[in-house]
Amino acid sequence: MFVDSHCHLSFPELASELPSIREAMAAARVEQALCICTTLEEFEQVLALATTYPNFWASVGVHPDTEGLTEPGVEDLVQRADHPRVVAIGETGLDYYGMDTRKGGRSVADLEWQRERFRTHIRAARATGKPLVIHTRSASDDTLAILREEGEDGSTGTAGGVFHCFTETAAVARAALDLGFHISFSGILTFKNAVELREVAAFVPLDRMLIETDSPYLAPVPYRGKTNNPSYVPYVAAQIAALRGMDVDEVGRRTTANFERLFQTLPA
Repeated sequence: MFVDSHCHLSFPELASELPSIREAMAAARVEQALCICTTLEEFEQVLALATTYPNFWASVGVHPDTEGLTEPGVEDLVQRADHPRVVAIGETGLDYYGMDTRKGGRSVADLEWQRERFRTHIRAARATGKPLVIHTRSASDDTLAILREEGEDGSTGTAGGVFHCFTETAAVARAALDLGFHISFSGILTFKNAVELREVAAFVPLDRMLIETDSPYLAPVPYRGKTNNPSYVPYVAAQIAALRGMDVDEVGRRTTANFERLFQTLPA
């Protein structure tokens, strides 16, 4: 019924609780999950989840904020994406958040390595025919510009993909949709202060929408502040259903169909 299109089950706080998480997923009717890779060092663990459990899938990529670990080349990503359980490239993109704090006072110009890494992922996605999982934070203009420069305009032969954990403006959502991308909403949608984001979720076409947890982060209300996990993704669906005056199961069915079409998966 429901799919978590973005979770980090390889992270220690979730990996150690996997049996109970899988039980909770079954009880919540969360039937599939995409396990997201954030470093090449992590990839084998992420792939193991997808090869061990038939309702888990994997991505391959290096998060834009990762430094000091293996830098991916196009061929590194293409080779790992050749596995049939790997259905996406990413998460990738740009993250300019906290230039004065998290990034030690560096300027946007100093983050050219992020932009080059993003281009590497886009080219790997085009080479494999697998969609991109895009992370963009305080960097939407450059994210969209690089996608356009690399030819990601929604035409035949482009990779496409999803803007995950969407928190940007309606204008950014429209631009992403115009480029052929999907929009994925997380538990942030349930937060009291997410009024503008709920307005975005109300207009994004349902056939271009995904839902996710981004667990272990961003647990939805009523679990905000606790460790998130894929069994909580129906709360995101419930918020969307309330915004649109729909049945929550219909949101689950529609977003599941979108997931299976975008990532070319079949139900487990």
